[in-house]
Amino acid sequence: MNTVNGKVIVVTGGGQGLGAAICRSLAEDGATVIPVDIKQENLAKITEEIKGSGGQAEGFTMNVADVSNVEQVINQIIEKYGKIDAVVNNAGIDYTLAVDEISNDQFSQVINVNLVGPFNLSKAVYQHFKQNGSGHIVNIASTASKRAWPNASAYHASKWGLLGLSHALHSEFRKDKIKVTAVVAGGMQTPFILERFPDTPLTVLQDPKNVADTVKFVLCMPADSVIPEVMVVPMTETSWP
Repeated sequence: MNTVNGKVIVVTGGGQGLGAAICRSLAEDGATVIPVDIKQENLAKITEEIKGSGGQAEGFTMNVADVSNVEQVINQIIEKYGKIDAVVNNAGIDYTLAVDEISNDQFSQVINVNLVGPFNLSKAVYQHFKQNGSGHIVNIASTASKRAWPNASAYHASKWGLLGLSHALHSEFRKDKIKVTAVVAGGMQTPFILERFPDTPLTVLQDPKNVADTVKFVLCMPADSVIPEVMVVPMTETSWP
């Protein structure tokens, strides 16, 4: 199995939760991790933590829904580091509201961050990857891309769309030797769930490190193989068969 040692990897939403766990896992294996996030305080925390452990990291502020900002930051990273080897599209938001309660602006915001954001990043790195003859895009989907529950119409729409986008890009980019993987993650012990549903038993949620290590695993596949989709769910998650 290969390693991510020496690779430059961008992780959106890298400041906390699963994004921070992915940054830690990749940095431990020798990657230079580039967490990007809209919250500067979270970026400072994770980059300081990784550097303090002897790893390589630098954070950049980015709004994944802003095309101009995405292109500007991606170009900055390439100019400074000379390359980008992989992008992990992890940034995500949600509003737990019924259809008659969620506003059109809130619905659009979820779609723009969770679905349009990964498209923006993928498009921004495509030419760079194509010229290099390699590159890997990992999209963090969710079991919400496989099933549905009430009061999450925007989130489901975004994640079902992201899974479809991921497979479409996999099909389209293979000719350019660019890999695309969807990681379908079940519930995790992260602020994304626990801040909104604080009564959720931790026993039915998985450690985000388990998903982060799966991301590292798919990034370490041999050059002539790709994993288009992989699902990682807690053993005790009762809502998934």
